Amino acid sequence: MKKIVVIFFLFIIPFANLIAQDPNRFDEDIKKFTEIAISKGEELTVFTGSSSIRFWEQLQTDCNNTKVINTGFGGSHMSDLLYFLEETVLRFQPDHVYIYEGDNDIAAEKDLEDILKTAEQITAKILASNPKIKIHFMSAKPSPSRWKYKEKYLAFNSLLKTYCNSHKQLSYIDVWHPMLAKNGRPIPNIFISDSLHMNRQGYLLWKDIICSDFE
Repeated sequence: MKKIVVIFFLFIIPFANLIAQDPNRFDEDIKKFTEIAISKGEELTVFTGSSSIRFWEQLQTDCNNTKVINTGFGGSHMSDLLYFLEETVLRFQPDHVYIYEGDNDIAAEKDLEDILKTAEQITAKILASNPKIKIHFMSAKPSPSRWKYKEKYLAFNSLLKTYCNSHKQLSYIDVWHPMLAKNGRPIPNIFISDSLHMNRQGYLLWKDIICSDFE
């Protein structure tokens, strides 16, 4: 009987992980991205990643009305972005791409090196489509609801920064430190009630960090 139970759990745990990472959970979002018209003959920037990008509703206005496409899809991991890279980035043939992933990966307790390896695969695929493109990786942000993972976030951000600094087509954007109060913890009034997602004040902070490049 014990042997049967062990076999059952050996089967069900990997299966559960597959369900958790089922790419079909993003069908609605991905369908919307495939319906976005592709602009030709003008400079284009794509912002993509998880919900912190998805909920940046005034992104184009904040970035000085530059031609920006938002393909953020909430709950996504770095591996999801790799899986849907054609729909979220490549089909638009952008000049710049800004990526925010890793936040959900860390909360799901994925190995940091594995997350970075996936980021490297994403970079390789994007550069294969356009060797002149500029890729901007944003650091993971601090948030009150995930503060227990602080050390893992810092370690991941360090890995990501080192990687970006090693490649001339990449840049690293630090959103971690500007989002901390003087006491070293996340600024409380820049988040909505879930203490994870940002309110308008949070995005205005990101505007100052990121969108100055669009002036």
